[in-house]
Amino acid sequence: MKDQLTRYARAGYAGLFLCTSEEVRAEAEVKAAAESLGRPLHAWSLTTGFIDTTSGTVRDCPDLLTALEQVESIDDDCLVLLRDFGALLEDRDPLLVRKLLDTLHHAKSAGKMLLLLGVWKPLPAELEREITRLDLELPGPGILGMVLDHLLTSAGIGSPPPEIREVILRAAGGLTTVEAENAFALSLVETGSIQPSLVAREKARALKSGGLLEVIETKESLDSIGGLEALKAWLIQRSEAITQRARDYGLPIPKGMLVLGVPGTGKSLTAKATASVFGVPLLKLDAGRLFGGLVGQSEANVRSVIQTAEAISPCVLWIDEIEKGFGGVGGSGGSTDGGTSARVFGTMLNWLQDKTHPVFVVATANDVSKLPPEMLRKGRWDELWFVDLPDTRERTAIWDLVIEKYGRDKTAFDTVVLARASELHTGAEIEAAFVEALHRGFAEEREPTELDLGEVLNESVPLAVSMSESIERLRHWAKGRARHASAKETPPRRGRKLNLG
Repeated sequence: MKDQLTRYARAGYAGLFLCTSEEVRAEAEVKAAAESLGRPLHAWSLTTGFIDTTSGTVRDCPDLLTALEQVESIDDDCLVLLRDFGALLEDRDPLLVRKLLDTLHHAKSAGKMLLLLGVWKPLPAELEREITRLDLELPGPGILGMVLDHLLTSAGIGSPPPEIREVILRAAGGLTTVEAENAFALSLVETGSIQPSLVAREKARALKSGGLLEVIETKESLDSIGGLEALKAWLIQRSEAITQRARDYGLPIPKGMLVLGVPGTGKSLTAKATASVFGVPLLKLDAGRLFGGLVGQSEANVRSVIQTAEAISPCVLWIDEIEKGFGGVGGSGGSTDGGTSARVFGTMLNWLQDKTHPVFVVATANDVSKLPPEMLRKGRWDELWFVDLPDTRERTAIWDLVIEKYGRDKTAFDTVVLARASELHTGAEIEAAFVEALHRGFAEEREPTELDLGEVLNESVPLAVSMSESIERLRHWAKGRARHASAKETPPRRGRKLNLG
């Protein structure tokens, strides 16, 4: 940020809004920029008043209006840092807005730059084009490494081997400097050393408390999925696509995939397995949580998600049931919320198209009809996949997996017969049927039998029956628009053999 601040100051910008919750790190960047420019720095807050950081002189200044009045009395060609300014402007007091406009005009002519510091708050319309927003990105490995080294030095502990250090810093990616320091310190207290697993655990807690992203610990792999052979082969081929080796080879950063299909057919399982294939963390985003009730909150949420995902990258970002978040965009929903949905949707689309960090996005959807056409364009994704009801061969594989998942021997059951008996059932419904059979066996103090499973299947009404019209519409849409996840891959042609007689 220091270099950006320096360029803005030399270009004569009068007002910047430094958006961050990391006040200490932001102030350090501002101080470094002031020193680089050779200009004095004055800082104000409600509790301390005005402080000349060069001389240490303090001037009492108990309110914002008085602070703006005193800005004019400060020497020209300086930087003025104003803390918590966004929150203080929330009531949009006309007098305060007018005074800030006057102060900005004065600063422009006097060579001063006002730096508003705090968490982003939407500005009054009169100030939107007068003040430039500048986000402080989450710390990268370099800054996190400095935090780690400082803590280890304070604790009198030597630095870990380079390969362990890299894993630790990767585990801390996405945390602020304060959060990372706390996670490192907690690991020291609990184990006497810095353990990447404990740092990752604290990161998961921090992200979950934010309510937008969640770190998912997953043990699923492609072997956990029955069927979907074409999709599996495609993922295996791209297992190294988000590595630096792929960049060195000349491959572009992969965008991700959109997985459409019948509920219960393994879309979520595929998202989890994708992270295992790539060997990277899995972040889960509930798209419906992006939209907040406060003005500007939704836009801030999507920017926070993007910033966090990029800081943790390389990673997989799983957007579950994406139609819940963007289903109303472009219709009546987009015209009744002041354009919030459209702005959030536009920000997400632009990022999907142009992202420069190795974040592989896996979006799942049950109802493609609710998604706007722009979301489905091929350029947004590397591939669109359609997951249909499993066929007999796939149901056999699913029965094998489910039986072993619950600690039973699959050879004790004729899974081929069970596959035929469970026609039109999804993988989720097959698992539910086996769990029901387990309940029956447990109640009678015996093992479940094929007879139990047959009775359960006969009593159940699969989704393919109760929602047959919706499934047919989905199949009709997918035909020619999306690849079938279960289709066998066609081997590459190596030339045609001619019959020359």
